[in-house]
Amino acid sequence: MLQKLPVGIQTFEEIIGKDYLYIDKTEAIHRLIMSGKYYFLSRPRRFGKSLTLSTLNAIFSGKRDLFKGLWIENQRDWSDIHPVIHLSMNKLNYQGRGFEEVLRQALLDLATEHGIPLPPDMMLKDAFSNLLKALAEKSGNVVLLIDEYDKPLIDYLDDIPQAKANQQVMKTFYSVIKDSDPYLEFFLITGVSKFSKVSVFSDLNNLYDLTLDHKAATLTGYTQAELEHYFTPYFPAAEQRLKLSHDELLASLRHWYNGYSWDTEHFVYNPYSILSFFSANAFRNFWFESGTPTFLPKLMRRDGVYQVSEMEVDELALGNYDIERLQLAPVLFQTGYLTLKSRDEYGLYHLDYPNREVQASMSMYLLAEWAHEEPANTTPLVVKLHKSFLNNDLPTVIDIIKSIFKKIPSQIFLKEAQAYYHSLIYLVFFYLGQYTEAEVNDSTGRIDCVVKTPTHIYIIEFKLNKSAKAALKQIKDRDYAGAYRTDSRPKMLLGINFSSKTKTVNDWLTESA
Repeated sequence: MLQKLPVGIQTFEEIIGKDYLYIDKTEAIHRLIMSGKYYFLSRPRRFGKSLTLSTLNAIFSGKRDLFKGLWIENQRDWSDIHPVIHLSMNKLNYQGRGFEEVLRQALLDLATEHGIPLPPDMMLKDAFSNLLKALAEKSGNVVLLIDEYDKPLIDYLDDIPQAKANQQVMKTFYSVIKDSDPYLEFFLITGVSKFSKVSVFSDLNNLYDLTLDHKAATLTGYTQAELEHYFTPYFPAAEQRLKLSHDELLASLRHWYNGYSWDTEHFVYNPYSILSFFSANAFRNFWFESGTPTFLPKLMRRDGVYQVSEMEVDELALGNYDIERLQLAPVLFQTGYLTLKSRDEYGLYHLDYPNREVQASMSMYLLAEWAHEEPANTTPLVVKLHKSFLNNDLPTVIDIIKSIFKKIPSQIFLKEAQAYYHSLIYLVFFYLGQYTEAEVNDSTGRIDCVVKTPTHIYIIEFKLNKSAKAALKQIKDRDYAGAYRTDSRPKMLLGINFSSKTKTVNDWLTESA
């Protein structure tokens, strides 16, 4: 009988105790324990951070029975037990009562749990300091695990005064840790982002950042070897339902869910998506749908960014957050919508979408943001466009392109006609590339688009406030079709002109090459 798949379950004890599938990460966790003391780890949501902390909790609590058959079982001195303080900011209901008060109460509850008397009116900083000292004196040096430290900031990105107030509470709270060094055995803090890292942890300069370190490259997420080893029993059902061979399924899984890297050497699968896939035996945008990043398309729209495939940044920029003006590159990287693909000899990182799941989903939301459309409506529009090309139905192609432009407020389009013309065309055909072979080459002067279907090759030129005749002439004068001369499929030339006054297509022509 197959083990149950722990979709959404983040507690190590529950996974083991209820016979869910566990991908053994204890060797990497053991290396962290043995090689350092103070750690910070940034990873996207639903990427295994909470499970890592839960596993550490069980290890330091000496729960050897939970680790039967796992790598660490015979590698650790299980008599080396320490008290654990495990705080998850996600579980604190600070929206109602205020972050400082709720955090202070959480510390008082932990003190009660460990039999440590603390006055109920004690200030946050004093409560934290006294708890660490008293617990260490009573039961041995403390293991401190803090999960989703940045949740009180992320939740208030649209309320900067409240975010800054929470930031100050966090700074006060974490300032205790350095002076508490004699009472600490191990400390790991995790979050989605590193924004405000410098100011929040300014007094904790001995914190080692694991985010881009090779030691943590495969600590979360699933490697190719782990996928093929642990999920072998689940492959037959998926292959049968999807009518794919084993190799075809592996290739599709890699295309959809692999591609995340934090060191440009090791690439891992999204664990939530893989678990969800084998539960449903269907390819869907599981991770993206589990938390819509509504602020990200708006941030990209603000910066006039509609494609990120050529984004290059240095390491400093990846952690350069300003809570009052979020910078796009670090936000996209740390939230998991871009990943590291390579690093050049100058130390610049090349960022790109990790896989189809993220690329298609982000395309959908970006297109919705620029077209002033509901995200749920963009995919049907692009699918209709795909079908119209398949049917060689160019009048319908034009009608669909017109419909995509129609909801843009006139004052915005008239003010930013060139930007909208470029961005929307790019996004439409980039998204179309998820369904058919569509390529759009973007530059400040022109957009040259090629759509390949099983029966035709369409070579398309777009113009703004000129004419379809001029567009068609450019295709022929520059012999765009020449690059496809050896392909036996008929070539169709399509010139389309947009009007900034009507903010739609006002003229189009087509002819065979």
